[in-house]
Amino acid sequence: MADDVRRWSDELARDPASLVFLPLGETLRRQGQLDLALKIAMRGLERHSHNTDAHDLLARIAVDRGELQRAFDEWDMVLRLTPGHLGALKGMAFVRFQQGNAAEAEEYLRQAAEQGGDAEVVAALTNLRSRGTRDAGRGTRDDRSDNHARPAAHVPRPADVPHPAANDPRALFADILGQEEQTALLLDDQGLVLAGIYMGEDGQDVAAEVGAELSGVTDAARRATKHLDIGEWRAIVLETEVAVVTMAPSAGDGLLVVAASKATPLGLVRRVLDRCLDRARQWLEGSQ
Repeated sequence: MADDVRRWSDELARDPASLVFLPLGETLRRQGQLDLALKIAMRGLERHSHNTDAHDLLARIAVDRGELQRAFDEWDMVLRLTPGHLGALKGMAFVRFQQGNAAEAEEYLRQAAEQGGDAEVVAALTNLRSRGTRDAGRGTRDDRSDNHARPAAHVPRPADVPHPAANDPRALFADILGQEEQTALLLDDQGLVLAGIYMGEDGQDVAAEVGAELSGVTDAARRATKHLDIGEWRAIVLETEVAVVTMAPSAGDGLLVVAASKATPLGLVRRVLDRCLDRARQWLEGSQ
């Protein structure tokens, strides 16, 4: 990847009008170098103002930077240039839901489904509509007290997370996760769950099973980084077909795991991981 970045950067220096700014900007975005990615994308747009992919790239960078309205505006431009653009419709649904406008989010998802949207779109639309039905039955459209409500533009969990008491370790990260489609677990050196919660497809908490599967990850990561002579490990990011999972070492050879929908920007997942690490450290220090 570093070789690709160097090669693309060299080509862009030789030819500022080259379209290699697209893969270069996307790679920098995924690496969390958001300021540099933004700079590359903006320079590219100066020469390719009607390039759909360039506006889409800028929108994704804006989301990672927390600039939701800017992202929405860029995706709106994408739709003007390429009507029915699936990525733009999904992105606009995500932004509108995050802004609390579930009705518009549903409309964009409906349009995405009409464009042949993938299983993620169908599942998100189904869950948003079912949520609307449940909310209507409760007499409210958008229950803001539900810290684990399912965002429209993410792959939703099949069942809502139960609500542990505030002093329950399972609720340690609840306020950090908020309404994002993500979850966090704090494990000890044996893979036993210290805090957090993880919901399975049947709506049951499978944190213990996940912890058992991940026992030994910290030792394995430490051995690998030592063998490669690249210093202490700080985090691992895994991208699967439906989720992004990131892990980082915690005190006492423990492990912190944050999982999110694949639609969640990597920059956002990293920020959540950092905040959860701080919370875990404070909680562990206070419990000693």
